[in-house]
Amino acid sequence: MRILIVTATTGEIAPLVARLRPTAERGRLRRHTYATHDVDVLTTGVGMVPTAVWCSRTLAAGEYDMALNVGVCGTFDRALPLGTVVHVVSDRLPEVGAEDGEAWLSIHELGLLDENEFPFHGGELVNLAPPDNAALRALPEVGGMTVNAVHGSDRSIARVLAQAAARVESMEGAAFMYACLVHGLPFAQVRAVSNVVERRNRAAWKMPEAIAALNASALDILNHV
Repeated sequence: MRILIVTATTGEIAPLVARLRPTAERGRLRRHTYATHDVDVLTTGVGMVPTAVWCSRTLAAGEYDMALNVGVCGTFDRALPLGTVVHVVSDRLPEVGAEDGEAWLSIHELGLLDENEFPFHGGELVNLAPPDNAALRALPEVGGMTVNAVHGSDRSIARVLAQAAARVESMEGAAFMYACLVHGLPFAQVRAVSNVVERRNRAAWKMPEAIAALNASALDILNHV
């Protein structure tokens, strides 16, 4: 099986990559093998724009059996323990729209895009057919949102949650999902919770724990392919 792993930064999946056997390097795309599988690792850089561009370019140039987006995220849900690894099965783009005084109009409310126009499903990007993988099925499924600027104030958090319910937030997830849906490729967005979405408080983050849990889950998924 040929698998594409997409990450924003090398640090998020360094422990996993250390378990792979490298075979070639082509810029941001590094090729490896693991067991009987060919595993390509694409490091896109942080944010929606580079993720969308590099994913689309890579998927157009090669044939894959499945793709995994592996990274960390913040959570709006304080009941979700830091270090938890989740499967993000739906994602939104809450910043795509227009201000109307103190109100916000989504791109769908503006009439610029129908809520069910491909690849959207009810205004969301939804993974209706993830890979059939026992390790993936064991992860809690959550809804997410993808943003250009992570939220860090009570006012902005309340406003964005009023627009779109979500348990986690990232800067790349929806771009990855959009590209995979367009290319018709089975995929999964897998993330570990490193922090609560609140006023920036790095002292409370659990980044090492999140990365360790993330890489253990990613390896488990590969072992169940």
